[in-house]
Amino acid sequence: MDSETRSYRTGGQERVLDLTRDCEQWAAGRGDGLLHVFVPHATAGIAVIETGAGSDDDLLAALGDLLPADDRWRHRHGSPGHGRSHVMPAIVPPHASLPVLDGQLALGTWQSVCLVDLNVDNAERTVRFSFLAG
Repeated sequence: MDSETRSYRTGGQERVLDLTRDCEQWAAGRGDGLLHVFVPHATAGIAVIETGAGSDDDLLAALGDLLPADDRWRHRHGSPGHGRSHVMPAIVPPHASLPVLDGQLALGTWQSVCLVDLNVDNAERTVRFSFLAG
């Protein structure tokens, strides 16, 4: 299996960061197989969603409704509501496996691969791209 990590800066705000172009570039020329995208952080996830038409903002709003940034969380360090960031990966998992056919991602027309980060205390994220040949 071929694998590498890349670093991304998400900044000090909640963010949905589109990784699709990086996924496409990394899978290019690799033939058939699976691209596995994994974020090795306890407070971030990987989502396959539409972006650019408001869905990324809708996702952040929905997560805000489900996981409010307040003091209800037992896990309490960092900014207010930080504990919710540790719960989020149960809803938005830290991984996605994507089919690759003839070196191209087999995504639907409107699908994008995104890093979802609610943790405003950690601006640097690592994402691992791994390819398993078919």
